[in-house]
Amino acid sequence: MNKVILKKGREKSLLRKHPWIFSGAIDSVQGDPQPGQTVQVVSQDGRFLAWGAYSPKSQITVRVWSFAEEETIDHSFFESKIRRALQLRQDLNIPMQSTAYRLIAAEADQLPGLIVDRYQDFLVCQFLSAGAEYWKDTIVEILQQLIAPDGIYERSDVEVRKKEGLPLRKGPLQGQQPPDLLEIREHNSRFLVDLQNGHKTGFYLDQRNNRSLMQQHSAGRQVLNCFAYTGGFGLAALQGGASHVINVEDVAGLLTLQQKNFKLNGFSADHFTNVKANVFQLLRQYHSEGRQFDLIVLDPPKFVEAQSHLQHASRGYKDINRLAFGLLRPAGLLFTFSCSGLMKPELFQKIVADAALEANRETQILNWMFQAPDHPVKLHIPESLYLKGLVCRVN
Repeated sequence: MNKVILKKGREKSLLRKHPWIFSGAIDSVQGDPQPGQTVQVVSQDGRFLAWGAYSPKSQITVRVWSFAEEETIDHSFFESKIRRALQLRQDLNIPMQSTAYRLIAAEADQLPGLIVDRYQDFLVCQFLSAGAEYWKDTIVEILQQLIAPDGIYERSDVEVRKKEGLPLRKGPLQGQQPPDLLEIREHNSRFLVDLQNGHKTGFYLDQRNNRSLMQQHSAGRQVLNCFAYTGGFGLAALQGGASHVINVEDVAGLLTLQQKNFKLNGFSADHFTNVKANVFQLLRQYHSEGRQFDLIVLDPPKFVEAQSHLQHASRGYKDINRLAFGLLRPAGLLFTFSCSGLMKPELFQKIVADAALEANRETQILNWMFQAPDHPVKLHIPESLYLKGLVCRVN
């Protein structure tokens, strides 16, 4: 049996049900486990701790599948976990809210390294760890059996795979290839989504509830939607009665897709302006021009990829929030986000508070925002809370 033996005293995180074992916690490896194969994890005195997937090239050398000694990691194990994940989304009534949502959220659904999103009758999968890759064929077979989608498409074209010693991959795994643009519904909005080349698996599904919240605050407001991607927050603002929306994105193709999404929902060109620009530079330009807005959205890409990047990223977050505060009219609202898992909510609040001070704006927090519930947070895995945001009102 392949076995991973921990150093003395390094089992504490496992006893608290955290599923990651870092290389520095390992004393020795018995047997010859190959990447992705199941290993038994034991303490220095031989006590059973967990079953996990072995990944010798990753700093996270073992990701735990189960803490139950009697469990067998096989087809039945994955079918049980996937069924449980699907049932949660049904219990949350997610399919009634949207035709696109997350079916499996990696560690939060006890399937480390596996992401599965549903878009209408297509599934998009990411196999982000050696363990998920090892069991890929089994997982695809179970998804086909339980859901019978028109197609299953792989989007394992993300840099984190390199840390696992895995090549980047994308392409069809089962059934039809998705169309170039697939239409989805979210509440009262329609979106065209690029599953094959779009960000993440095609759309920011985790912002669903926050888009809905913004819609409630948008009536009559002039809105600046920064890092707009395909226009999700901008469309929510118009659906909520915003007088005009400026969407800022620095990729021309995304601006074109934004325009299609707005027109798909019945909004003509006089309702919105799409601007191709660097957000940092444009905010400074608007300052110099004396521009002001009633509501600003800051939804930047992940600034923090590693702990060593945190200080630099914090400066970036502070800079854009300071600029945004300075562009808001009295009683204006700032919807500001960080999707970096290493950025803790308390640190993010401090950064935004410091930005408001530097902008000399008195500010109230009206709401905290987090990822939608189809992206659940595992109580014992603080890293599974990655998206956090604040609705701030300036006086």
